[in-house]
Order: sequence, then C-alpha cells, then structure tokens
Amino acid sequence: MRTISYLAPTAIVGGGFDEAAFRAALTPDIAFIGSDAGSCDGGPGYLGAHRFFQSRAGVKRDLRLMLIGARSLRVPLLIGSCGGSGANWNLDWVRDIVLEIAAEAQLSFKLALIRSEPDRDDLVRRWREGRVRPLDPAPPLDEAILRGASAVVAMAGAETFQAALEQGADVVLAGRATDASIFAAIPLREGFDPGLCWHAAKIMECGSAAAIKTDRPAGMRCTIEEDRFILEPNSPEQRCTPVSIAAHALYETGDPFQLKEPGGTLDLTDARYEALSERRVAVGGSRFRVDPYTVRLEGATLAGYQAMSLGGIRDPVLLARLDNWLDDVRARVRRNVASMYGWAMDTDYRLTFRCYGRDGVLGAGEPLRDQIGHEVGLMLTVLADDQDRATTIARYATQAALHQGIPEWQGSVSNLAFPMVPHVVPLGPAYRFVLNHVLELDDPMEIFDLQLETV
Repeated sequence: MRTISYLAPTAIVGGGFDEAAFRAALTPDIAFIGSDAGSCDGGPGYLGAHRFFQSRAGVKRDLRLMLIGARSLRVPLLIGSCGGSGANWNLDWVRDIVLEIAAEAQLSFKLALIRSEPDRDDLVRRWREGRVRPLDPAPPLDEAILRGASAVVAMAGAETFQAALEQGADVVLAGRATDASIFAAIPLREGFDPGLCWHAAKIMECGSAAAIKTDRPAGMRCTIEEDRFILEPNSPEQRCTPVSIAAHALYETGDPFQLKEPGGTLDLTDARYEALSERRVAVGGSRFRVDPYTVRLEGATLAGYQAMSLGGIRDPVLLARLDNWLDDVRARVRRNVASMYGWAMDTDYRLTFRCYGRDGVLGAGEPLRDQIGHEVGLMLTVLADDQDRATTIARYATQAALHQGIPEWQGSVSNLAFPMVPHVVPLGPAYRFVLNHVLELDDPMEIFDLQLETV
C-alpha cells in the first residue's frame, strides 16, 4: 500500500516544541518536515512595521532542530509565512538565521526563497482590470491605498512550494503562504487524494494543537494512505481522539465544513473520524472541489502614533455610573484640548476607552455588559498623527480621568490606581489593515518570485 508520512514539530516557528519527542519522531519513513511561521492574528502592526511576535532566539532554536533533523534524513524542510507576516523583510530575517545555523552546524543544502510581496504597479493594474475582489468584511480600496500601504502580501498556495522543490530545493523558506499549503504541497505532488491532502494539512499546520494535553507542544505525525490519513502526536504523553480531531475544523474558520484554499474548497461534509487506538485517529471522506484560482491579499498602512495609560477603578459609586463618567471625561478632554492646543477630537486625534472587567474584550458586543464586578481596569489610548501629540493628549486625558468628579462626591477625587510608572506610555507607530481581498490568478506562480541559492 502506498503511503507518505511527514512531521509538523510546532504550530509556529519560535513557539517551541519538545526536542526529545521530535528526535524520536525522525524515523526513516518521514518524507518531509514542515512548519508554519506566521499569521496575521497579531494585528496589522507586525506586517506594517516589519516585525515578528516571536523572539529571534526562539526562532533560531526551533529552526536549528528542524534544519538539522531534515538534513539528517535528507528530506525537504518547508517553512511558510516566514518571520510572521511573510513580507520580504521578514523572509530575509529568517534567511539570515538559517544561514547562521548552517554555518555553525556545517550544513550544505540548496535554499529556495519564495517572495510574496506583489509588485505594486502590477497589483494596481490587476485591480483596474477587476481582478481584486473584496472579502467580507473588507475596507474600502482604491489605487492610492494599494500604492501607499506600508506592506502588501499575497498568500501563496501549494504550487509555489512544488515549484521550489522541482528546482532541487532542500529547504524552502516562503513569504506569506496559506498554512495548509506548506503540508499539502508534497502529498499533492505525489498524487494522493486532494481532499485528504488538504484536510490533513489543515490539521497538521497547528502542530499538536488537535491533540489532548498540549501544555508542552511536541508536534504531530501524519501518514496519508489511499483513502484515509492517520494522525499521531509525537509525544507519548499526548493523544488524539475523533472529537479532538473533528473539533479542529472549528478553529479559525467561518464554516467548519467548507474551507477555502487557493484553487479550491475543502469540503468536510462527509468526513469520518475513527479511533485506531488511544492515541491515533484515522480520517477519511474529505473532498476537495476545484475553484477558480485566487490568493488572499493582506495589507497594512500607518494609521498614526499611539500612547496609552492603564489604571484600576474600585469605587462602587463611580462604577455604578461608569458610562456617564466616561462621557464626562471625554467631554472634558475634547473641550480643554481644543482650548489649550487647538486640536479637535476625531479629526486630529482619537481617544479610546476599554474597560476590562466590563466590556474590554468584546466592546459593545458584550452580552453581560451590565454585570460589573467590584473593579474594572480602564485602558486609555490616544491615536494621533505624531507621537508628541498622542503622548501629550494621553497625559492630559489620564489626569482628567484621575480627577474627574461625580455628583455623589465633593472635593478632590482620585479615581484610578496605576499599576506602573510612568503612567503614560508612548507606543510608537500604529497600523491598520487596508486589505482583506482576493486576487484572481491565471497561473499560481505569476506574482511570486522564486529565488534559489546554494548554502
């Protein structure tokens, strides 16, 4: 019976994984090792500012283990969404780490880089042709936004990894790519059922997240057969169950039965889950429907500069009229900042309150908004066009909130307990997403730049 087996050591490079379990999983039948390295979950700042939310030390540690492990088996290592957002700067940052590891460990291999930042002039041309379509929800888009965004990336599909491997790459570092494409590329190239390939990849891209007892991530092994795939955690302390595997279709999806990838849709309507042991689960019945080829676009642009303060409120009298008090603070800031500096709220700056312990997470969508406990944490943020203005207004607004009176109290009041000094912290540049669109392609490779080098 024809099979293919592969490893996903971690859900994200730099997140860490159990070294002993990984080494034990490096058996001769492993065809490749893959790992996702990024996401837009951390917000637009990482894409816009070319930063990564994992540490360099953590990324190097994980890459070292994976790189040495892959070279010891002489199998490919595939990394997608390098450096978090997968922009060119992030990709080069990871490349430098890989070259450093190779020099230290005396490794030789052929390295492929897949760049995912489309040419802006070309992107504008495609937008004019109507080939850029909005997803739901999507911000308004025009030519100026496309040209002026701090960074724009396209999420590459499995074909980009396949192209790199066809040119002899041993290690593939990709810019922004769909998480599942990393793991679907080789099984698809080997002719395994597309539904099984994509479904397995969707689960494997999260490492051992679909297992039970994942307090110490250790990764997962997948074996694809003709009519099913089998999942088994790398760690003997972890196990998979039909429920834990099936439930993973609810993770990061709007529809647990229809999952979109470049070039098609994964249909899990008829998927079946069977326990083979206490630790191993077999999955079958997944289908893949071919659609017109599209890739998702992500973009971020500078929104301004931020400053913030954080204080706790425990006064039950104030908490009983919290919304009225916040309205009074806002009105005081609006009036006095305009008087002192000539800056208008909503046009020159934006003031935001978040009340943790009441509605700090869901905001106006909080269903239990009226059930306030004995204290709340007030986070005050100001967004303005420059850092000095944001910090100046945040300092005044914090002082206003600290001493804003309420009818029930007379004389000077102190409303906030500050957990840190300084009370007001400049946060630097702030970014916002400007793209949540798909781009229609005739060729999966036409906007991606493939570069190869010998290390």
